[in-house]
Amino acid sequence: MEAPADTDVLEALASLPTLAHPTVSPDGTEVAFYYDDTGRNELHVLDLETGDREQWSDGEVPRNARWFVEWAADGDSIYFHLDENGDEQNDVHRITRDGDVEPVVEMDGQVMLHDIGDDGETLLVGSSRDGQMNVYRHDLASGETTKLTDYDRAVWGSELSPDGDRIAYSTNETDDYDNKDVYVASVAQSATGSRPGADDDVDGSNARNLEIGDVGAEASPVDWGPDGDRLLVTDNTPDLARVGVYDLDTDDVTWYGSGEFEESGQFFTEDGERIVATRDRDAVTMPVVYDVDTGESEEFDLPDGVAGFGMAGDASIAADRVTVTHTTPTTRSELLAYDLDSGETETLVEPEYGPFEPDDFADAEYLTVESDGIPETTQEAVPHDPYETFDIGALLYDSGERPSPLIVNPHGGPRHRDTKSFDLYTQVLASMGFSVLKVNYRGSTGRGREFVEELIDDWGGAEQGDVATAAEHVLDERDWLDDDHVVVFGGSYGGYSAYWQAVQYPDLYDASVAWIGLTDLEDMYENTMPHFKTELMEKYLGTPEDNPALYRERSPVEYVENVDAPMFLVHGVNDRRVPVSQARIFRDALDDAGYDAGEDGDYEYEELGEEGHASSDQDQKLRMFRLLEDFLDRRIGTRVDAPADD
Repeated sequence: MEAPADTDVLEALASLPTLAHPTVSPDGTEVAFYYDDTGRNELHVLDLETGDREQWSDGEVPRNARWFVEWAADGDSIYFHLDENGDEQNDVHRITRDGDVEPVVEMDGQVMLHDIGDDGETLLVGSSRDGQMNVYRHDLASGETTKLTDYDRAVWGSELSPDGDRIAYSTNETDDYDNKDVYVASVAQSATGSRPGADDDVDGSNARNLEIGDVGAEASPVDWGPDGDRLLVTDNTPDLARVGVYDLDTDDVTWYGSGEFEESGQFFTEDGERIVATRDRDAVTMPVVYDVDTGESEEFDLPDGVAGFGMAGDASIAADRVTVTHTTPTTRSELLAYDLDSGETETLVEPEYGPFEPDDFADAEYLTVESDGIPETTQEAVPHDPYETFDIGALLYDSGERPSPLIVNPHGGPRHRDTKSFDLYTQVLASMGFSVLKVNYRGSTGRGREFVEELIDDWGGAEQGDVATAAEHVLDERDWLDDDHVVVFGGSYGGYSAYWQAVQYPDLYDASVAWIGLTDLEDMYENTMPHFKTELMEKYLGTPEDNPALYRERSPVEYVENVDAPMFLVHGVNDRRVPVSQARIFRDALDDAGYDAGEDGDYEYEELGEEGHASSDQDQKLRMFRLLEDFLDRRIGTRVDAPADD
């Protein structure tokens, strides 16, 4: 079904309301979430008994719904992250049922809420205030914030025990950058007011490494058991990530699952008798529930797609009932209540489609492509010999246009993967007549630690060859694709890929769009946030001091003279992950090489004000959609229409 003739398709797509970060109240009677059915992101609360939904905020929460929300222990207020125009230098604020808002934790750098104590007086936050991301304890009664850890490497995901006396977290003290261990430390306040882990022990020397996995593997704490004697953990020692329950009394860990799929722990049920995890298989993610005693498991009875529980917060309504979001390539995310015993679902928040229907959207075909990292297209920047051959997974969306131009859309991360979920940018591109190819190149998640580690010391290498090889494959196998109208478009690490594809394989593409992408790796290292410096740049590439040749060789800006088709550079001015200097450096290099800027020139350049590392805000999404449509229409030739029927 097509939208009415007078419909502005891009505006209609941008205006589709999106639900984000659902979290259940402590008493299991309400669900809080971000929703933008008014045109702006706001905080909403759903009464599970009556089905009534109330909007708590009126412009006080961020326009961009990147960061999650969490309930206060008493269930009468909600904590949220607030930054300045998307720069991710968050502080933690609180909003009450009456709409009163106050700042709670304000510190320099990025602040991330980790956990809330059952006592209602304690917050755990991660902060880069002192340079690196470490853990802080904030006492609500006194307003004091105490530093609990002081590591050189970032500390992730601290969890407060039910009695408030201990924290569990992950970090790395080894020389192996691929390593991550689980620690438990006491933070109980003594009668004199001193607290282990702070003051003299600020370096975390009182913490105990649980030594869950091998050195070089990654282990993380996920959730405390309700009695505080067990930890739900995830570890990838055997290659595919697994979930386990660590007994803190016996120091034994029980692992669950057959080892056939990559799985990540999510939470204990309220009674502690079951654990919930998510399971990755190809481009699908489904939850699975395990009986803690027997190990018996059952995957959620939901259509293949992506189902999950968000970045943080509580999904438990009761011991046998949880909230879960579910989406497929053609169905937008809906919020469900799922009965763990019967598998029955209740729809809590239905997705809205505006003038469209699910059948209007382009569906995803999952395929695999054999790749040794070396496509047939000539390597113009850095020559590589063949790498190990892998079957590379990919998703192809058919726009229905004949012949159809193709957009190759590498994902960001790079530690990420494309899945069978609804992707708004893909549907926008399909509405313009473009079919879209998404490639889970080597280094993507879902296939184990060894596959992820293929990217170490090789950015701009085999993974970019995988992308180009997949593009060549579909162009050869699908005669309805137009190989004279091929574009590469990506954001973040996908933006790095767009830059790299344009300079490494210029013969393959007729245009490129690089959005918030990396161009100069040394500048990225010097100017990104501290935890991205260590956990992204150093983890994958070492330091510029240790590996200066690699940093230069794998920087797209070194090869601007290879750009041979119209290029569009787009970047948010408030981006702290990938600073806007990355785009400016590439723009200046193009100018120095004699390229002309402008609509009729060799490249076009756009900086997005009041925006950081992308945005979920409807107005800002529409701005990006319009920029894409304008560039692609002029440079490639597109049509903007309602999504085509399959």
